[in-house]
Amino acid sequence: MEGIRVLVIDDEEAQRGLIAGFFKKQGLEVAAAEGGSQGLERLQKEPFDLVLVDYRMPGISGLEVLREVKRVNPEIPVIVMTAYGTIETAVQAMKEGAYDYLTKPVDLDDLWHRIERARERQWLLAENRELKERLQERYHFDQIIGESGKMQEVLALVHRVSNSGATVLIRGESGTGKELIAKAIHYNSPRAEGPFIKVNCAALPENLLESELFGHEKGAFTGAVSSRIGRFEAADKGTIFLDEIGDLSPSLQVKLLRVLQEREFERLGSNRTIKVDVRIIAATNRDLEAVVRGGRFREDLYYRLNVVPISIPPLRERREDLPPLMDHFLTKLSLENRKTITGLTREARDALMRYEYPGNVRELENILERAVVLARSETIGLSDLPISLQEPKAGEETEKSLPSLLEGIERRMIVEALQKSQGVQTKAAELLGISERMLRYKLKKYGI
Repeated sequence: MEGIRVLVIDDEEAQRGLIAGFFKKQGLEVAAAEGGSQGLERLQKEPFDLVLVDYRMPGISGLEVLREVKRVNPEIPVIVMTAYGTIETAVQAMKEGAYDYLTKPVDLDDLWHRIERARERQWLLAENRELKERLQERYHFDQIIGESGKMQEVLALVHRVSNSGATVLIRGESGTGKELIAKAIHYNSPRAEGPFIKVNCAALPENLLESELFGHEKGAFTGAVSSRIGRFEAADKGTIFLDEIGDLSPSLQVKLLRVLQEREFERLGSNRTIKVDVRIIAATNRDLEAVVRGGRFREDLYYRLNVVPISIPPLRERREDLPPLMDHFLTKLSLENRKTITGLTREARDALMRYEYPGNVRELENILERAVVLARSETIGLSDLPISLQEPKAGEETEKSLPSLLEGIERRMIVEALQKSQGVQTKAAELLGISERMLRYKLKKYGI
């Protein structure tokens, strides 16, 4: 624990010197203060990783020091020491935010053990905070690739709904990124510090899914050898994402409706009511209105879930997003596979731009991952793509003249826009009515 700075505050010189000397032998940086007033002065001027303070001191007491430390930086562990140990003083110190409580004379080995635990807790807190910051950065709206008008409308709606607590129903084909949108809503909401729990409603049979959602008590069914909390309890103060909600059985639909209305449920095998504070985001790739009309999904549950509907368009309807998505996946997959990929040949890009993508964004990523893995050079060519993308469709040869004509017109428009804007790409993109990233793709494509 080298580099750790500890402040020892105690009005007893002998005790203060003993603890400070022990810490120095362990390689820690130690500062000592002979009372609460002096201790607070040092805290205001210097950074410390840990504070040991005597409970009872003349003037400013140990509890007052504890409160001030927690006010300034709640993450600094404070260990309270006292020669007058009682249950009441220990309880009061812990209520005020003390990490631990020791009675005098202090056992130095025991003290060292407690300090090691305090530091481990700090490291875990720091790691947790860093992970949450990375998640919030990863799922920030700026990180979601969607430059087309349709995706910009979706992201604008996601931005508005994130700050609310409204239930959201995300619609879209498989592979369009419904879970990504759900995470963006959560990590940009007031619940971002809480858990994000995902449940795939189509992945488990009804009896197991009920236990997964609501938990069970020991002996509730064969194999229930111990009690277990469900996903709703685990998601308390956070968000639960119910994917493939259209596959939920009728009996579970009734129980989910109660959670939506009352925010309460019982575990399997228990009659104790559990209340939760959970935001629900559901998703489906099915025509839920048709399922309701067919009597396989409760109409009242549908309306409870469909408070804010968000529909994600398929990739074939937003081809403007293909170039930035390709560039993003190539960069990401090159790093993951430890390969240097500089880009795609024109033939490969054209083939990818023509494809319909029934599997949407997920299929595009899979195609490019295969290409990155199999590529024998730094540029991915047509031969690195699946055969289905390499072979032209029937009638495509006769239609090549039209795409070529359109490309020629597009190239001339770009050159004219650059001339009018004196080479400033931002202004040229505005004149053309496209994004700057799309313009850069076109410049590269046409070799301008």
